Amino acid sequence: MLLLGTRRGDENVYKFKKRTYVSFVCCLIIVCTLITLSHEAHAEKTPVAGGPREVEVILQRVYLDGEVSEEEVVETIWSMEDFWSYYEDWEVIDLNEHQIIFKKEVNDISPLMKMHGYFGMAEDGTLSIYNGKPSEKDVIQSFFQINTSELKSHLHDSLIEGIPVSTKDQYFQVLKLYEEYAVNEM
Repeated sequence: MLLLGTRRGDENVYKFKKRTYVSFVCCLIIVCTLITLSHEAHAEKTPVAGGPREVEVILQRVYLDGEVSEEEVVETIWSMEDFWSYYEDWEVIDLNEHQIIFKKEVNDISPLMKMHGYFGMAEDGTLSIYNGKPSEKDVIQSFFQINTSELKSHLHDSLIEGIPVSTKDQYFQVLKLYEEYAVNEM
């Protein structure tokens, strides 16, 4: 009797393993089918007429300090839907059959400013940003006229020497500090 019970138990274990194996194989087939369908659906996304097309893409980045950088890349477009979704955060400035120009406003100061930017004061008393020290007179951007008669001497000296700018916060802090000395034109 004990022997029969063991055989019956072995049969139940065998049936359980067989059902588990069959279920696993069925699930595997379903998953493979879904993956295949997904790839086919992806391939059907608005294909480019006549096959893939190469286009020159120009990316213009406009920074808070007024600097504009341009990057040129060549893109191979396989699907228009994928292409436009890749550049969804960019504004189209111009496009033709061979070239697309995108623009993006960047909420930061430019890499040029971070590396070489200095606040200083021009000879006419205008607060400006320079590419290098103010003594080099390479103005990147000008802001407003400063009332130098009201300007504290250490602030005046700082502008003559040049105040390096390496972060967006520092950029706005310097502007705010010197704004109170701006000449009010009437």
